[in-house]
Parts: sequence; C-alpha cells; structure tokens
Amino acid sequence: MYSELVARLTPEPGYPWIPCLTWKRSKIRFYCPPSLSSLHVAILLLTTLAAAEPVPVRHVEGVTFGFLVLKNVNGEILAHGELKQVVTPDDPVVMSDLQFRFKDGSFYREITKFTQKRVFRLVSDQVIEKGPSFKHDSESWVDTGTGNVTVKTTEHGKEKSVTKHIDIPNDAANGLLFILAKNLDPSASETVVSMVAVSDKPRVVKLQITPAQEKTVHEGPLSYKAQHYVVHIRIPGAAGVVAPLVGKKPPDLQLWTLKSESPTFIEFEGPLGEDTPVWRIELAAPETGTPPTGK
Repeated sequence: MYSELVARLTPEPGYPWIPCLTWKRSKIRFYCPPSLSSLHVAILLLTTLAAAEPVPVRHVEGVTFGFLVLKNVNGEILAHGELKQVVTPDDPVVMSDLQFRFKDGSFYREITKFTQKRVFRLVSDQVIEKGPSFKHDSESWVDTGTGNVTVKTTEHGKEKSVTKHIDIPNDAANGLLFILAKNLDPSASETVVSMVAVSDKPRVVKLQITPAQEKTVHEGPLSYKAQHYVVHIRIPGAAGVVAPLVGKKPPDLQLWTLKSESPTFIEFEGPLGEDTPVWRIELAAPETGTPPTGK
C-alpha cells in the first residue's frame, strides 16, 4: 500500500523542461521548469532529507485477525477484507497479510514481513492488484536484504517485468504504516520514515507523520479517544518541487488509532495504489450465516 502513489517525474513531450543540474559523482541529470534555477535545486538536494530512524517498538505485535471494509468517500461499500498477522515462537519474522475482495471482482493483497527487535524493520513487501478498480494488473516485490525492487505488470494482454536495485533505508515503512502508527509518540511534533515508491524506476521518498486533532469514537455506551495522524508524502530533490506543477503531487494520507495501553487501528483514508481514488478502510464485524451472493 502507498508505495505506488508517487508518479515518476521525467521530462514530458511539449513541456519546456531544461537540464538544470548534473550530479557528477552519480552521473544523474535533473530536469526542471525554466523558472527553477540550478541554485534552487542544489539547495533542495542538500536540505530536503531529514535523518530518519526506524520507529521504536513500544507495543509488540502478535497474532491478529481483523475484519475490514473498504468504502469510497461517500460511504458506499466497495470491498470486504481482512488483516491477519502470523507470529511463531522460533521465527523473528512477523508476517502481515492484508486482503480486499471488491464487488466488481477486483482483488488487492499486500504481504509484509518485518522484525521487531527494539525497532521495526522491513524484511519484504509484496503487493498484488488485479481487476478494473486498478489502472492495470500488477505485482511488486520489495526485498530489503538484496535491495531489489521488482514490478510485473499486465496491460492489454502484455506482460512486463522489471527488476531494479536501490539502496533501501533501514527505516523503510512499506506495508507497516498501520503498525507504526500504534507505536508513535503522539507528543512528537513529527515522525519521518522512508518508503520505496514502487515503479519500473523506483525511488525512496519520505513519509512525514504528524499528529492532528483527536476525535471521540464509541461502541454503544462506551466511548474512546482516537488519535489522528496526517501522513504527508515528500518527494526529495527537484522532483518534489516539480510534482505540484505537473499535477502529480500525491495526496496526504489520514490515519486514526485508538488511544490506549493497547492501541489499535481504527480508520484509514487515502489511495491504495497508483491512480486509485481516495478510499476509506474501516473496522468491520463478521455476520453469521452464509453470505448473500454479490455481497
């Protein structure tokens, strides 16, 4: 989830881009609108990335199974899903498995593996998107051990597979946002972690997580406080400045967790992948009996 929200920013035909800075050591050339000078780009490259660290483990993750529902912003149910988490005594790696089955036949799945020894560290993240709710069928893998990012897409019956190697930071948060939110210090003004933006040209972006106003939620007569977090996706360097100019700035993500000694996920709002609209993920409860056809 989230890793495909950041579109690639390269010169497009018909747009007056010019080469504004060349990073000689890595032979990287940056293209910008004429109004953006080389000095501006150099300053951005030197200042845009804050030192990010893995989020400390404040609440150890265990075996979990939760029922979820996915809705559009108007409250219409689009998909039903589940989140299960598997932990075994002799394996330090935890597996989180998020799935959604859409009414239109689409399917979404994200399998995330991570460790939690003092801090949360991503091991791997696999995302599957199929059906008309997505731009095209795709499957992607992020492997922090090898640094490989693999993307396999199917469009108009043609398959394409690309594997790239990048330096993945040790605070990479792909597939971990729901977990990290439960472990944040709400008194901190900002928490910054990294994310691999998955594409055939992968890049590392930053997630700026800031606490917002809490809200009250209830179940019958029982009321609770939910902490709201806003997640801003920051594209580093010149690309981050250019993104709003070409309409490719990813929207902020909204996340709520229960404020408790046993915090839990409450609600998420944002896109699931590239070119998907803003959707809402909420907790759900199972019903007895056989499900009706098409439900």
